[in-house]
Amino acid sequence: MADQGADRMAGERRLTTREAAERLGVKPETVYAYVSRGQLTSHRAPGGRGSTFDAKEVDALARRGGRREPSFGGSEPAVRTGITLISENRCYYRGVDTTELAARYGYEEVAEWLWTGALRPGIRFGAPEEALTAARRAVSALPAHSGPMDRLRVAVTAAAVSDPLRFDLSDQALLATARTLIPTLVDALPPAAEDHSNTSSHSGASSPSGTAAPDRIAHRLWTRLTPEEPDEASARTLDAALVLLIDHDLAASTFAVRVAASARAHPYAVVSAGYGALDGPLHGAASGLAHRMLVEVLERGSAAAVVADHLRAGRRVPGLGHRLYTDEDPRARALFALLADIPRARPALEAAREVVTTTARHTELYANVDLALAVLTVSTGMPAEAGETLFAVARTAGWIAHALEEYQERPLRMRPTGHYQGPRPPQPLP
Repeated sequence: MADQGADRMAGERRLTTREAAERLGVKPETVYAYVSRGQLTSHRAPGGRGSTFDAKEVDALARRGGRREPSFGGSEPAVRTGITLISENRCYYRGVDTTELAARYGYEEVAEWLWTGALRPGIRFGAPEEALTAARRAVSALPAHSGPMDRLRVAVTAAAVSDPLRFDLSDQALLATARTLIPTLVDALPPAAEDHSNTSSHSGASSPSGTAAPDRIAHRLWTRLTPEEPDEASARTLDAALVLLIDHDLAASTFAVRVAASARAHPYAVVSAGYGALDGPLHGAASGLAHRMLVEVLERGSAAAVVADHLRAGRRVPGLGHRLYTDEDPRARALFALLADIPRARPALEAAREVVTTTARHTELYANVDLALAVLTVSTGMPAEAGETLFAVARTAGWIAHALEEYQERPLRMRPTGHYQGPRPPQPLP
């Protein structure tokens, strides 16, 4: 039998360690890491020097995602993704301009297309009763001063506990979770027009009708952010904002999501990782700073005075500049165009434009999406935290798209090597 095995091995094309590494696009030591994880099998080379690998097995691993590791050698990590491309001051989802998608389709339709590649016009997402009840109970137990992001973080955990199948990471299970998790999170938030104590009896589908479809995520979220009735143009702008915010390449929260998915965390935990990284003035909460600035501009009647105060204090002017764009953020441009058709948005829109032109005297910075979100939230009676909430709900769909993608890669690939800067061993025992 041993002779037959040797003859079979001799008749097959075997790869050296270096050849296997070249096919996979990794370092030779990484090939041995694949062996230790059970992803490759090796045989001692004739003469006992080095190892050999089956070419078909190496090629199969390459097709599964072992082709090339994220590069952590430079200043930034690089991760394979086919979801979002930002190029020449434009943003694309799977090669399609995001502003065109936002002009044509709603949030649910674009999310479903990103997840599955199939466009389903008119698709709606619904929250299962058990998950929604658990999420609302958890949210209602929070202190009265809790903010929307506090409630979203608690709601996603409660929804996870109510789902015994959350550890199923198959595509179909993940898609089923995605379609129910987002409406659960939205419907778990207390309605803006009601006292928080009444949230347990409120139904997401019973929102004020207005002229927008009450079963759409955009309309349901609207009723959680402001007591004002949504007119058709305002509801359409909110829906477009959700589409434009679904994804934006490897932002901090999205990278956190990819790390969690790489470790094979379940989808609720993946979204929780995103919420954790989202919290902060440099990411999801940036629109709140722009909101407060616009309120101050409207109250004082002068953008110049407000901008001067920010510069004098050594603070950046909120809502301006983006490291990925050398011109105006295309998402902001699309939202400004929609906001221009809403009469009640014109004072805030004019204030935002005055901020841009005033700051341009000092340094050339363009509006980003946070400033556009601030115009929307200020003009519709939403609180300063509304932009962050809108951002978080929208980005949940993008995080799930990244989780679907990452689950197809080899596990634990998001494992950079630390560059130790401490004392060299051996050191005396403290």
